[in-house]
Amino acid sequence: MRVVIMTAGSRGDVAPYTGLGAGLVRGGHEVTLATHGLFEPLAAGSGVRFHPTPVDPHAVSHSERGRDLHTSTTGLGKLLRAVSMARSAAEEMTDALVQAARDADIVLAAGAVAPLGRAIAEGLRLPSLGLFLQPQHPTREFGAPMLGGRSLGAVGNHLGGRAVIAAVDRVFTQAVHRLRTRHGMALRGPSAGRRAHERAHWPVLHGFSERVVPRPKDWRPGLEVAGYWWPHDTRALPGAVEEFLGAGPPPVFVGLGSATVPDAERLSAEIVRALRTAGLRGIIQQGWAGLAARGDDDVITVGDVPHALLFPRTAAVVHHAGAGTTAAGLRAGIPTIPVPVQFDGGFWAARLVALGTAPCAVPLRHLTAGSLASALRRATNGQHHRLRAQELARGLAEEDGVAPVLAALDRLTP
Repeated sequence: MRVVIMTAGSRGDVAPYTGLGAGLVRGGHEVTLATHGLFEPLAAGSGVRFHPTPVDPHAVSHSERGRDLHTSTTGLGKLLRAVSMARSAAEEMTDALVQAARDADIVLAAGAVAPLGRAIAEGLRLPSLGLFLQPQHPTREFGAPMLGGRSLGAVGNHLGGRAVIAAVDRVFTQAVHRLRTRHGMALRGPSAGRRAHERAHWPVLHGFSERVVPRPKDWRPGLEVAGYWWPHDTRALPGAVEEFLGAGPPPVFVGLGSATVPDAERLSAEIVRALRTAGLRGIIQQGWAGLAARGDDDVITVGDVPHALLFPRTAAVVHHAGAGTTAAGLRAGIPTIPVPVQFDGGFWAARLVALGTAPCAVPLRHLTAGSLASALRRATNGQHHRLRAQELARGLAEEDGVAPVLAALDRLTP
């Protein structure tokens, strides 16, 4: 089949689909990844074709509206600001996604663009299914991940999940209108379309493990947990990183991925002080936050590095608790310290603590040299967190997240 995978967002919203796409190619399918042109290098060498879409998420995150996300102190406030930002981006991407889908037999839509992917597939009379990296459907079992994941009780959790779904529908109102007026598609609005797909049990496969998030018992049929989709990445570690690793005991990796911070210089200084207070060496990833520590023998600053190669050689990983970096830490079998910044970070951080692979979470707004140093000591002193992480990693190594997607494609083949 000719398969198009649609996604949008940051690197963590794209990289897993390069590995999944490569697996589908090995299974005999022709796969195209349609997402922001910024991420075309991620697909190189995977056998996955690339179809660029507009919008630079790095520029958006560093815009005034992107920085304003830090002024909201609640999950709902951040979500509403993000919805406002995403509406224009969704409309801007629409034409490119339609173009990619016209050459496909099936549309696979990431959670970030699911309403738009479903609508495009419906308008072109193509089958479709969802590929989600986070739980997005309402459940009574835990709080809505995109609101931070804090439990509000069974009823509150379910209502919070429904509120998120309603907010996401709003993102794509103008984009669906564009499909009608510019592309001549006879479509319902996002909310009506979603309700119809839910009644029809539109299939969604989730790219995480039931060992990490068990499938909620109150989910409808068609919502399944497939297992992790590991990014395609054949890079070697930079020479400077190899040299640093060989010059002393395993360091701590610190990186916030695509998250931004209000004051990168202050935060960088707090991180370095925390590492030294805990008596640990550090590798600080610059990331989109712009972290940096220069001129020090015990701490180095790096750019983008392959997590699959670096993480297993560290004493611990401090990260922003995005879905992708959370998965990479679990795969490596090392203790982690989640520093949730926004959206689903709080949800994944709580899962890591509950699983025993992290001693605690240190939310960005509460991060100081003292709080991080204390967490680092707890993570690296003794073997409890490392042994639990290694046990979980062995279980994840036995899973194959691609196989359920291949099976789902077979079921959709005419």
